[in-house]
Amino acid sequence: MTDEARPVRRRRGRGARERILKAATELFTAQGVNATGMEQLTAASHVSRRTLYAHFAGKDDLVHAYLSELQDALMPAEPSKDADPRQQLLAIFDWDCHVAGGPLRGCPFLNAVVEVPAPDHPVHLLAASYKAEFARRLAALARQLGARDPEELGEQLALLYDGAVARNMVFDSTGPTVRARAIAVRLIDEATAPARD
Repeated sequence: MTDEARPVRRRRGRGARERILKAATELFTAQGVNATGMEQLTAASHVSRRTLYAHFAGKDDLVHAYLSELQDALMPAEPSKDADPRQQLLAIFDWDCHVAGGPLRGCPFLNAVVEVPAPDHPVHLLAASYKAEFARRLAALARQLGARDPEELGEQLALLYDGAVARNMVFDSTGPTVRARAIAVRLIDEATAPARD
């Protein structure tokens, strides 16, 4: 047996799309969209470049698919009779955005918009749609909780969340989301307190 480098073995068969998306999620989360090359993606997912392009038209298409896969997992829950809406509103500040062995990366939708700034780009449009739905869900939870102006509270909490996760990334600390959660408690208390005469 020689010490020569062996070629990377490509895995054949089904599951290529899932392996590509898994690798994209890991790499885009750890190092960002623009810093991740297609060669790196093919190596990490154990597929050929041809296979990657058979599943995704290009990097933009792959970024769009990566974000689409994350939407449901990162979206606040819909109101439910079985869950406490107050706890569901506060749960957004408990999200763990750590990357194993790396710095905090924040919200993948905000990160993608920074890297793909054109407002009419499909990735940017997907992120904007996600953020609008995020605030809408918070407003629905606020309505279930009995907030006087649920849309306003939903928007306030969405803004607070976005600012906190951005600051988490800047300072590589979850301190901002801890503080934001405390602010959210006060906002919720004010929005649901009985009106004064």
